[in-house]
Amino acid sequence: MHADLLIHAEWILTVDADNRQLTDHAVAVTDGRIQAILPYDDARRTFQAAQTVELPGHVLIPGLVNAHTHAAMSLLRGLADDLPLMTWLHEHIWPTEQRWVDTQFVADGTRLAVLEMLRGGVTCYNDMYFHPEITAQVTAEAGMRAVIGMIVVDFPTGYAASADEYFAKGLALYEHYQHHPLIQLAWAPHAPYSVSDAPLQRVAELATALQVPIHIHLHETADEINNALRAHDERPFARLDRLGLINPLLAAVHMTQLSDAEIARLAEMGAIVVHCPESNLKLASGFCPVAKLFDAGVNVALGTDGAASNNDLNLLGEMRTAALLAKGIAGSASVVPAADALRMATINGARALGLADEIGSIELGKSADLVALDLRDPHTQPLYHPVSQLVYAAGRHQVRQVWIRGQQVIRDGVATTMRVPEILAEAQVWAARIGAASVRE
Repeated sequence: MHADLLIHAEWILTVDADNRQLTDHAVAVTDGRIQAILPYDDARRTFQAAQTVELPGHVLIPGLVNAHTHAAMSLLRGLADDLPLMTWLHEHIWPTEQRWVDTQFVADGTRLAVLEMLRGGVTCYNDMYFHPEITAQVTAEAGMRAVIGMIVVDFPTGYAASADEYFAKGLALYEHYQHHPLIQLAWAPHAPYSVSDAPLQRVAELATALQVPIHIHLHETADEINNALRAHDERPFARLDRLGLINPLLAAVHMTQLSDAEIARLAEMGAIVVHCPESNLKLASGFCPVAKLFDAGVNVALGTDGAASNNDLNLLGEMRTAALLAKGIAGSASVVPAADALRMATINGARALGLADEIGSIELGKSADLVALDLRDPHTQPLYHPVSQLVYAAGRHQVRQVWIRGQQVIRDGVATTMRVPEILAEAQVWAARIGAASVRE
């Protein structure tokens, strides 16, 4: 039997319903899809492969899913550190964006982010930023998978002047990419404090009509809740529920301020939470109650947030932080075990983006979005349990091979679809330009 690709790894973590851990198995790939998963000796007898990749000492996992980021903001990495969220946004990030963000900024920033994510084993990301047409184009050119946000805010920006223009541009983008193999779309209203009722209601209606996700920052800080109560005598969650946005299409990001009743309502409505532990810690935003959400049956995915507030796009690091933080908050070492942390970064993220039938686990018929990490480094030896070693000890420098739809985008740690020197040179140009302007001001 023919296969385009046969990948033989020492361990395979399938992240399927049974969380199988396979030893000395192979994955056969044809036409970008997983054709078979079987013991390597059987694979050699069964398949004549155009290419065979031998990975001794490696663990093969599903591609990681970064369920929340702002890719182009990689160009603002380290610009305004160690500040609370609203000071960071209002006094630094938004003024800088108003001055500098254009199509070239988004193109160069997205290339830098895509390169970083691919080299860290992220094969799919969920983005929210201006000029999403550029983000989609750059991502597709790199052979990466993404869910691109159709951004909505109340105020005019360099991207759109009114709510009607945001919606018109979003719908045009949806039409352009609705059949694309790598690019999907989501509605991305920024936050309850930056989008008023009428646009939020329209988002709910269009998301239902098009069956695309809704991606929004929600209950990120205590100040957000207090300001909403002072202004409207209503918590943001209740407002979104009233407007019809608490539903199975919702991917609510951050959610550090949740009551038990809100957790129960999330579970009842099938809405999803995207946890960004390191960004929340850095901005002192609060703690997402992950263990309580899991106990209630809420799907929790993982995101990095943007590099301007993290300051990296390292989903392996987020797995470890999420697991450790959840244990500390719950006062129990058994909550969010390593296998659950891996699910948060893979299949849970795929479900959050409506892509669980396509990616997030290593199963027959799914897209061959696969990542191999070399666990032979000193800090991942000796090795007793591959999933624990992956979550608690491995680093993204150990990502050696990455495939998306069967195409190898990282080979031996090197990007195959991107011009690395040019990307780094452009980042340095932006650093000099923005940095010089900041000094003058």
